Amino acid sequence: MALAGLLVHPRMRRYLLLILGVLVLAWAILAIVTGSPTLKKSGSKESAEASPACLPSTLTHSARLPGTAVSVSPAPGTVTANPQSQISFLGAPASKISDVTVSGSHSGTHTGHLTAYSQGDGASFAADRQFDTGEQVKVTASVADRSVSFDFRVDTPYPTSTVKDFDNAQAAPADYQSFYTQPGVQAPVMSVTVPDRDPGAGDILTTNGPGPGQYGPLIYRPDGSLVWFQRLSEGETAENLNEQTYQGRRVLTWWHGHVLELGFGLGEDVITDSSYRTIGHVRGGNGLKADLHDFQIVGGGVAYITAYNPIRCDLSSVKGSPAGAIVDTAIQEIDLQTGLVRWEWHSLDHVAAAESEVETEGGTNPWDYFHLNSIEHESNGNLLISARSTWAGYLIEGGSGRILWRLGGNKSSFKMGPGTRMAWQHDARRLGNGEVTFFDDGSNPPIHSQSRAIRIRLDESARTATLTTALTHASPPLLAASQGNAQTLASGNTVVGYGGVPAISEFDSAGRLLFDAHQPLDMSFYRAFRFPWKGQPATPPALLASLNNTGEETIVHASWNGATDVGSWRVQAGKSADSLTALATIPAIGFESSTSLPRRYAYAAVQALDSKGRVLSSSKPVKVISYSASLPGGAEQ
Repeated sequence: MALAGLLVHPRMRRYLLLILGVLVLAWAILAIVTGSPTLKKSGSKESAEASPACLPSTLTHSARLPGTAVSVSPAPGTVTANPQSQISFLGAPASKISDVTVSGSHSGTHTGHLTAYSQGDGASFAADRQFDTGEQVKVTASVADRSVSFDFRVDTPYPTSTVKDFDNAQAAPADYQSFYTQPGVQAPVMSVTVPDRDPGAGDILTTNGPGPGQYGPLIYRPDGSLVWFQRLSEGETAENLNEQTYQGRRVLTWWHGHVLELGFGLGEDVITDSSYRTIGHVRGGNGLKADLHDFQIVGGGVAYITAYNPIRCDLSSVKGSPAGAIVDTAIQEIDLQTGLVRWEWHSLDHVAAAESEVETEGGTNPWDYFHLNSIEHESNGNLLISARSTWAGYLIEGGSGRILWRLGGNKSSFKMGPGTRMAWQHDARRLGNGEVTFFDDGSNPPIHSQSRAIRIRLDESARTATLTTALTHASPPLLAASQGNAQTLASGNTVVGYGGVPAISEFDSAGRLLFDAHQPLDMSFYRAFRFPWKGQPATPPALLASLNNTGEETIVHASWNGATDVGSWRVQAGKSADSLTALATIPAIGFESSTSLPRRYAYAAVQALDSKGRVLSSSKPVKVISYSASLPGGAEQ
């Protein structure tokens, strides 16, 4: 439950906690996803020049053109258009869009080309050169047999090229597992503290980072054994591993890129099939890169992504620096086939700076006043989102982008019942019965005593919000300083990923704990899910074969990174690569299975078998190496 008294003066409590240094270590580790500029400094210099005005005088922007069903972006009247923005027309066939004229107040007339969306309901005009910062741009066109015109202003981007990535230290040896067959891999350990009582919920999908250890998407079995780990190149981070539907099949989706100390990501979203082959890259448009916080495929070849847009901004009207900067956050609706931005929404157009629970910066960092961290597309086209820095969820009208209601925060549209107040929350989702769920971190700095997965019933007519469920981790109590999610399973059970405290739990509808596990506690993950995943890699199984320390026996280690259906391994060996004989069949236990053959052999291979003994895949024959060469750091003798 919420500690109501702490909500009276959150800023006073925030400063007291900062002065006392409470949770300083946790903030240092986890500040990247909180994005709170009071917690982490980027080290960039404040510009001596005054920044342009960027806080709008009105929040009544609508992307829908008057008298039409067409929505455009950049939205009419916005001041947050990126210099590389395309002009998007959504809601009319490309054949009904013509005579597009684009003129900048400084840059003059822009030539370009119009490209249709693969869905057949619009097109984007891509100018041949980018716009000038700070200029006013006027657009005229013929759309659905109507003459339309609108204008917008171009922002002044805040440069991030010198901003550091979040630190990635070497993990302690006890925090990771290594394998003979996967040289150099150090996969984080998953420790199970409450054995699984819901095997139908499936495997655990998560990531590691930011923080210590190797980064990459991870799948674990409910017993904590590793299924799949795709180690990323140094400097790259993976976040938000999920299972979604794309082109009629179940796929894995995840984000990878660079996570900046400012609290957001610059990268792309990835789609892989059940063989772990990449079948799609989803990048941001309009000069912005895809951010780590959400990626939702909604069908029809359309996806929604988050994108962060730090810009120069005069913050003197909100007690900030006149040479300041602010983090504007964007939602982009992407055509997965063409990569075009069909529609774009910016927080600064609709959410006032006064709604933020984060104090303005002194000028060294962009002020992360909103911090968008989830997008939920509803069947009617509206979007439910969560903003960490305003402690609120928002329902956005599809097309126009208008805010239909706010839930929580200091401008809530609902009367918030006992226990419904959130702080620093993540992952807003709508259930089939109309209730909404959140992962309520309640921390950084602490506002609640524990992080919670909450379910809220909304009466949209009476505008009341009632708490129906609050799930907390009883032993030990967990308070996550950042990240986290609450996944509602088809059974009604709830999977809770604690993010900054890298634990994952599953609760039934009565609040009983069905499963509990965690990665090493000095690590973190963004989200964790459970799905009954089925994977069969396109690459063959891996093995390492060596002599034992006497040189009289042959040791064989086998694994198949990502395979979910291996029941046993058939081990083959012989004097040459083309004269192998099946000598043993061993059960597949954990990620890597091993056995010893009571003779010295020159070559070996393995076959992965399913539960019925059928061959799924075979390795290539490998030469048996010496015992010393098989040890970490060893070399062939």
